[in-house]
Amino acid sequence: MEGLRKGIVSRVKRVVIKIGSKVLADPERGVKEEIITGLARDVSSLKKRGIDVILVSSGAVASGVVKLGLKGYPSSIPQQQAAAAAGQSYLMWLYEKAFALFGEKVAQILLTHDDMSSRKRFLNARNTIFTLLRYGVIPVINENDTVAIDEIRFGDNDYLAALVVNLVGADLLILLTDAEGLCRSDPRVSGESSPIPLVEKVTQEIREMARDSTDPFGRGGMVSKVEAAERVCRFGVPTIIANGGSRGIVERIFRGEVVGTLFMPSKKRISSKKHWIAHASRPSGVIFVDQGARRAIIEKGKSLLPSGIVRVEGHFRAGEVVACMDEDGREFARGLANYSSKEVEAIKGLKTREIEKVLGSKPYDEVIHRDNLVLL
Repeated sequence: MEGLRKGIVSRVKRVVIKIGSKVLADPERGVKEEIITGLARDVSSLKKRGIDVILVSSGAVASGVVKLGLKGYPSSIPQQQAAAAAGQSYLMWLYEKAFALFGEKVAQILLTHDDMSSRKRFLNARNTIFTLLRYGVIPVINENDTVAIDEIRFGDNDYLAALVVNLVGADLLILLTDAEGLCRSDPRVSGESSPIPLVEKVTQEIREMARDSTDPFGRGGMVSKVEAAERVCRFGVPTIIANGGSRGIVERIFRGEVVGTLFMPSKKRISSKKHWIAHASRPSGVIFVDQGARRAIIEKGKSLLPSGIVRVEGHFRAGEVVACMDEDGREFARGLANYSSKEVEAIKGLKTREIEKVLGSKPYDEVIHRDNLVLL
């Protein structure tokens, strides 16, 4: 097992490290400065070895709760956003102060789901991060809780971290939490804290082992971490869930020590673009297909042709992401449409050779080409 770990970390050139609220924050005293200082020490050590590090940090709302003198987690969205605004500046000041001790600089990047679901903004965010890394600056990414509402919210920073792995082309994701890793039962109930050292594939049994936390300062839990690991593994990248409160945990991971739970990557890696389509994008509309088209896409890896389309919902332009559903309303794939919703409505059920007669031109044979189509 140690040999496997050493082999994985020896190949890492870029890592995303996500640290959760339950590690960083205390309901009474806010952010724990000693945790950030320890993280800064480990990250500085990685940088000296030529490894790019991108941090995804929670803790803004928890910091704001203490800073504003609130009693408990705020219940309304305006209160949560106010706490995030007050807490984010304090959180970044702590990062600035801690990393300066080791001669390092940090930069704040705040994102919403809209920033990741828009292909243009996704690529702009990537370019910004790469420029910071070239300058030797460590990006510290958080969800923009000050403006985020349900429609543009990631849901939790584990999901955000998984998307950032694809955004920056990382080789490893580390999720730091208050647990030792994924355990067979909730250690707070059973008292058993020994983590499963290796997960080769996320199965239903593995999902059932995860239990969400009821901690008010964190939106995630072990369930969201396992889901994030599964998303990242599809991209061909391993994930390690470990205890962020353990001293020198990142250094120990990069020494190859068997700490936490290692999730192995899928052998069939999907491309960065397909990962974005599947996990970061928000479909602009829905295309319903018949059973023949569904089988051709799933079993034979075919493109979606107009002949298999039965109906269209929503309004989308050519080049936008659409959901592919069967006639029972179950989504099974997503892809980039070659035609607008109005055009697809006009050519649904037709043979490819009939497209030009209806539309006046035929730039594509396929409504969605298989290169831009990903199974869910």
